[in-house]
Parts: sequence; C-alpha cells; structure tokens
Amino acid sequence: MSDYKKNIAIVIPALNPDEKMVKTVKDIKQAGFENIILVDDGSEIKNRAWFRTCKEECGAVVIRHVVNFGKGIALKSAYNHILEKCPDIEGAVSCDCDGQHLVEDIVECAKLTCENPDSLVLGCRQFDDKSIPFRSRFGNKFTRVTLMLLAGLKVGDTQTGLRGIPVKLLKEHFVTTKGERFEYEMNQLLEARDYHIPIVQFPIETVYIEENKSSHFNPFRDSIRIYKVFIKFMLSSFSSFLIDILIYWLSGYIFRLFIPAEAVIYGVSAMILARTVFSRLISSIYNFLINKTKVFKNSSSSPEVAVKYYVLVVIQLLLSALLVNYAFLFIPYSTVRKVIVDTLLFVVSYVIQREWVFKHIGK
Repeated sequence: MSDYKKNIAIVIPALNPDEKMVKTVKDIKQAGFENIILVDDGSEIKNRAWFRTCKEECGAVVIRHVVNFGKGIALKSAYNHILEKCPDIEGAVSCDCDGQHLVEDIVECAKLTCENPDSLVLGCRQFDDKSIPFRSRFGNKFTRVTLMLLAGLKVGDTQTGLRGIPVKLLKEHFVTTKGERFEYEMNQLLEARDYHIPIVQFPIETVYIEENKSSHFNPFRDSIRIYKVFIKFMLSSFSSFLIDILIYWLSGYIFRLFIPAEAVIYGVSAMILARTVFSRLISSIYNFLINKTKVFKNSSSSPEVAVKYYVLVVIQLLLSALLVNYAFLFIPYSTVRKVIVDTLLFVVSYVIQREWVFKHIGK
C-alpha cells in the first residue's frame, strides 16, 4: 500500500468557519497529512482570517469562492484542483470543518481509500445514541430507509461528510455528478449505484458540538433537493395515473356502445379489460418517455429498453384487470377499485423500472 498520508488529499469545504476549523486542520497536519485543501465557499470577511491561519501555519491550500455556491460546488472545486494540479495524489478524503470528524476516523478513511481504489468510502455515524440531536437522528434514519426502498441502496449514513474517493472515480464520475449543495452528496450515492461502484462503509465516532448548530444543512430546503429524483418519479407516475384514470373513465362511455356489459373473456369482464388495455396504452407511452428521459435519464437508443418496459406494462395491466375484478369487491365502483389496485402496484413498478427496465449498465 502506498503512503496514504502523503498521497491522499484532505478536502475541507467551509462557510463562515471559526477556530474549530484551525484545530481540525492542525490535528490533520500533525497526523502526517501533507496535502490539505480548504475551500472558502463565500465566507464573510470577518471569517476569512481562519483560512489565512491554516495556510500560514499548516501549509494548507485555500480555494476561495467570492460568493456562496454550495457544498457540492465547493467539493468539486477541490476535486478539479486535485485533477489539474496534483498529479501524485491518489485520492481525496472530504471532512467537515467544525471538528465533528475525529482525526483517527479521517486517518482510517484515507487508509481505506488507498486500499480500495475502485470504491467510494463512507465514514458512517451510529444513530442509536439518544444524545444525538433529534433532527439528525430522524433525518438520517428517514433518508436511509427511503434510499433503501426507492433506490435499492443500503447505506448506514446518507449524509456523512467523511468520504474517501480515489482519483479514478473523481475523474470518471464525481467531478461531473450533478448537484450544487447538499444534494450533491446524495447524488454521489445514486451515481455509485448506477455505475456499480462498490461502497465501503466503516463506523466513526459520532460527535456533535453545540447541538450541531454550525451545520448549514436546511432540513426542508435541502431535503427537497435530495429527494428530487424521487419526486420526479412520483410526479411522472401521478400524471400518468391521472391520464390513465381519465381515459379509463371516458372510454366507458365509448366502449359500452360496442361491448355488451355481460361479455366475459376468460372469466374477466370484457368491458373492464378493454378499458384497462386502452387507457394503459395511452398513459404508458407518455410514462415511458418521461421516465426514460427525465427520471432515470437512460440515454440508451436500444429497442430493448422499450421491450422491457412494455413487458412490465402488459404484466401490470393484467394484474390490474384481475385485481380490479376479484379484489376489493365490497367497493361497487370499478374505477375506485382500480385507484386502490394501481396505488398498491406503484412501488413494485418503481423497483422493476429502476433495477431492470432503465438500469444503467455503466460507462
């Protein structure tokens, strides 16, 4: 293994830091790291002296943004600096500026980054400790469950700022990963999933100073950014659902002119089957185009993607028709039964589209 303290750069993005950043940088320098990169992401003039102290006393490189661009941009500024000006660097470890990451954990993260040159390394906090602020415990646990259910990723700490990234992955993936603020770190995880990048996780000490008041994470604003991909899927599905239900309802007035109400095909009402097929055909064309281009961003031109999608559509519509006929019969209106059935099939459809239909195969 190479000398990780020499060949791993420590990246610290900061906005209006205080003396805790100086202590953090000094601890990292004393631990033996030779390359420390600070990103001043638009700090006020009164806070800039701390960066100067780190530069003069510890030899840290300081990258300054005139205005606040966000943590994602700050990290990418440092990563681009490494790729352009540090040819001997083998990877980067990012950490917070407020002393919440212990130097022992930073050292372990750097070591694991060198040992796993094809992996994203995460230092994961443990959230069973009741002394951890409630918003941090709740936010991380909620995000962790959501990420597992909707993205198929089992990550112990989705919002950790202690991450190790080998140069290979910086160059091929993470300098171009979308995201300007805190959503960038979530997008890193999704990028790892899409391109089958292994994620190495290790436990770290959970340190909160002054109830985590120094954090610039806004739970509402930044959660919206983090869940953008999920919100897009929900909006796509909901708009498709409205189109499907509307056409299903309208087609009842048309098809009853041609199909007898008592007609049955293999034990299924011919009227319900015809309405289900017609409405799903129209809504599925819309849904396919939106999910492919806007939600899962699958750029493949292969007809295999469309074939997979419509295999799923056929199976879903058959399940929908069968369940509308034989489930929830205590509800007299088939349109209402269809709303319930298709809602239950929503999660199953998402997982299959994510993992099979639109799954990225890597660059």
